[in-house]
Amino acid sequence: MSLFRRGRTYWTYVWIEGIRHSKSTGTTSRREAEAIERQFREELNRQRHQIQKAMPEMTFAELAARFLADGSPRPYHLDRLKILLPYFGEASIGRISKPLVREFRRDRRKEKPWLTDTTLNRDVEVLRHLLYWAVDEGFLTTNPIARIHLPKQRRKPRPIPSFAEEDKLLAAAAPHLRKLAIASLDSGMRRGELFHQLWEHVDFNRRLLLVTHSKTIGGEAREIPLTARLAELLSSFKQPEGLIFTFKGRPIHKIKTAWKGAIRRSGIRYFRFHDLRHTFNTRLMEASVVQDVRKALMGHSSGDEVNSLYTHVELPVKREAIRKLEAWVEAERQNLEKATQGEPHDEPEPIRRGEPDFGDSPRLSAASGNGSNEAQ
Repeated sequence: MSLFRRGRTYWTYVWIEGIRHSKSTGTTSRREAEAIERQFREELNRQRHQIQKAMPEMTFAELAARFLADGSPRPYHLDRLKILLPYFGEASIGRISKPLVREFRRDRRKEKPWLTDTTLNRDVEVLRHLLYWAVDEGFLTTNPIARIHLPKQRRKPRPIPSFAEEDKLLAAAAPHLRKLAIASLDSGMRRGELFHQLWEHVDFNRRLLLVTHSKTIGGEAREIPLTARLAELLSSFKQPEGLIFTFKGRPIHKIKTAWKGAIRRSGIRYFRFHDLRHTFNTRLMEASVVQDVRKALMGHSSGDEVNSLYTHVELPVKREAIRKLEAWVEAERQNLEKATQGEPHDEPEPIRRGEPDFGDSPRLSAASGNGSNEAQ
């Protein structure tokens, strides 16, 4: 018996590890007092085991602030929170529900009819991630939108720049952007990987580049053989250490303005910087490089078991893939020159050395050939 009457109200006395904890229930009803006592015991037990008390009344704005301070936010979290906070900021996290999220999607679509399901799904995914983090931290007992339905995203064809467009773009690009564009075209590296790449991880003797800052586990510490063009470019401004790609000696964080300016000056159709990575993949396909080798070069997550084939693609196979790529590019450029000069167009001889093609269809965008879901 741990409930006692003191005057007309009930008091509870709970012993935890030899220490007595007392509390007035504030009621004359024994049934209510018993319920309060159970809650009091649960609170003391959580404190004993250092378990965070649930705080469903916390606003989403407060949760976002805690996440930014302690939750290891990524850049895309910051971008999506600019959209989420005006809508959910004042709502308590315990009141966020699937109907509220569906209403959010309808309002976003009404405000901007051109938004795709992919964009809206990204918004909801970040919201769901923060609520999962709230569960991990003990602020919520369950994630209310854990199993929310997200409309399937339709794949869109990605533009692959031609060699003529590539030449115009490189001619119009600022020097720092031109270096980044060549590196992306010849290595398939992501923009963030390029921004963080160090001179210490380039082996000029072996003509290798070691990627050490990737968004995927599969891309971490992968080796990419250098093409002749990329090796020559890096040699032209070689440094002993530090970041490879800089702007006036400072790190590069964004290239949006420089990219739009280069596209405008070149007079070519618009495509994203990320499409240069797709171009690298597509050209590998055209050169008959099989999918597993392409994945290894580009650092894709397999989506399969840990011991999937592409994680064990050895360096000689990668070198052969880059050799195929350079041979195919050279043949295509020769055909382009002949077409420009009015000579008959010859189809490039198929490259038969190395591994055969196991069914990769030519002239496809890289987005349709590797199954990756990458953010821009």
